[in-house]
Amino acid sequence: MRRKLLKQIKNEWRTNVWLALELLIVSVVLWYVVDFLYVYQSYSSLPRGFDISHTYRLSFNEITPKSPDYIPGRDENCISADMVELLSRLQHHPMVEAASISKASFPYNGSNSGTGFVCDTMSNQSHVFKRFVSPDFVKVFRYEGTRGESFDRLSQLLSEEKLIISDNILKGYGISGTSLIGKEVLTSTAVSDTSIHPVVGAAILTPRYHDYTAMGETVVSRLPESWFSWEDEVCVRIKPEEDHDVVERFMDQAESLLHVGNVILVNVIPFKEQRRMFMQLWENERRNMFVGLGFLVLNIFLGIFGTFWFRTQQRTGEIAIRKAMGGTRTAIFRRLISEGLLLLVVVTPIAFGIDCLLAYEEFSQYYHGYFVVERVAVCALISFGLIALMVIGGICFPAYLAQRINPAVALKDE
Repeated sequence: MRRKLLKQIKNEWRTNVWLALELLIVSVVLWYVVDFLYVYQSYSSLPRGFDISHTYRLSFNEITPKSPDYIPGRDENCISADMVELLSRLQHHPMVEAASISKASFPYNGSNSGTGFVCDTMSNQSHVFKRFVSPDFVKVFRYEGTRGESFDRLSQLLSEEKLIISDNILKGYGISGTSLIGKEVLTSTAVSDTSIHPVVGAAILTPRYHDYTAMGETVVSRLPESWFSWEDEVCVRIKPEEDHDVVERFMDQAESLLHVGNVILVNVIPFKEQRRMFMQLWENERRNMFVGLGFLVLNIFLGIFGTFWFRTQQRTGEIAIRKAMGGTRTAIFRRLISEGLLLLVVVTPIAFGIDCLLAYEEFSQYYHGYFVVERVAVCALISFGLIALMVIGGICFPAYLAQRINPAVALKDE
């Protein structure tokens, strides 16, 4: 049967060449769609490197001179002292498990500080986030040490002026951040004073910039109390049993407990809401991409399905002859499906080569690199399976209808 099938395909080469070309183009396009979805799904399933459950952001501001509570003559040093006092009050608050002050550091934050990072002869001069934080920041967002360091231990290391780095900070060299623990490094914030060589105290699981990227190379260092300002980010982790009516309960204390000098609490935002607002752009982009890709896949499905449907309908006479000559329904189905799948098998190696070329030239999505053979192969295998289902669907139903026709009726015009 195999030899007869190959001979038939060869005899109908003009039709089959165009069909094979269609399958080749569809295989490459569908691979790109599957690869895109694979990368998005892979990113969304990665550990985020932080935990925003039971966390809130508190915003403070200065009262104006028009307020009867305004205290004139308070300079930046006074404001820093006021923020130290407010942080202390929050840390001892009965609802609060941990509290911190930071600059451009909390998760899902559109405001960022960058830095370079140099260790020995290795450097990363781009895409490194600089996070200035008070020591308890790691407790609030539960950063995880790669060596199993506790939150208290990470906080202590920051108090000792040691750096905490993400484990992927030198990924371009294939080196983990864990291997740099105890080494002196140089960041661009210390370049002006070459005598400053901070020591790496710990490495953490990479805190990702957002849910659909692996980017997150990070350097975390202590924020000096003299730098505290009312404009800084005040973040708290609430005790699980106290996590109810948090916004209302804090705002009720804005005029009393959370008012020091000229600084007063003005707003409280749950980090779940902060995440929703920050991720809106990427969620909209993701939705639009999925709608576009869904429309593309639908067109591919209709094209392949329709092509094989039309091709099978044209062969009603052939099916009738085979049936009249004693061919069983199973044998006819097997022959028709084998013919379609054989064409797909022939073009798949060529399509896979084109897929590899596209990935090598970085036309695909970035995920631990562009050209990753395992990923290309998995996506190609999924694409092959989807097209095979389309081919089988496009053949089976019209073939089933054709077999229900009496052979004499089907051949009366021949």
